[in-house]
Amino acid sequence: MPGYDTSDAPVQEASPVKILIAGGFGVGKTTLVEAVSEIEPLRTEERLTSAGVGVDDLDGIESKTLTTVAMDFGRITLADAGVVLYLFGTPGQERFWFMWDDLLNGALGALVLVDTRRLDRGFPAIDFFESRGLPFVVGANCFHGEQPYTAEEIAAALHLRDPATPVLLLDARSRTDARGALLNLLDVVIAQARTAASTRPPGPHRHESALRASLSQP
Repeated sequence: MPGYDTSDAPVQEASPVKILIAGGFGVGKTTLVEAVSEIEPLRTEERLTSAGVGVDDLDGIESKTLTTVAMDFGRITLADAGVVLYLFGTPGQERFWFMWDDLLNGALGALVLVDTRRLDRGFPAIDFFESRGLPFVVGANCFHGEQPYTAEEIAAALHLRDPATPVLLLDARSRTDARGALLNLLDVVIAQARTAASTRPPGPHRHESALRASLSQP
């Protein structure tokens, strides 16, 4: 089927890594998971109803008719990095944000999608991950195949706590763009894990086993 490869991927030797695909309402989370997943993605979409009137901002996405009410799930194997990423797409509607902390459990990083037409909708997701110390990168989804702003302009507008947080321009429909963003995120996760490992006392640490294969690479 379009968007994913149903052939069996060699996942048995790869380290499993849980990644969140997050962002506000209608920024392209489901689209990205569908585009990059090597298995048929699990979706929990429902049709938008009158319950969202006055709550869900459809400005700029008037054609949107479905919304994620629990999560999206997909998988992609990055053989060159020695990991298999399990992708969990968060619900974007505010009334479902209570699920985010549950989805956060066990995650090593997040790809936060933003829509520059409605940039304020990205602030809650960024605040969420900054406050919890989870590594993340920002993906500015280029709707209609164009992006009027540079990555630097978007980063400045988002007021990121860490100015080194990558901001990437991508098309959520593109498997290549999505894969590139996930590889970039993995680099950030590994870099932060290495930094933490060099400054903490020896002993068992969370996520060590999941990253062992990647951290052992030069």
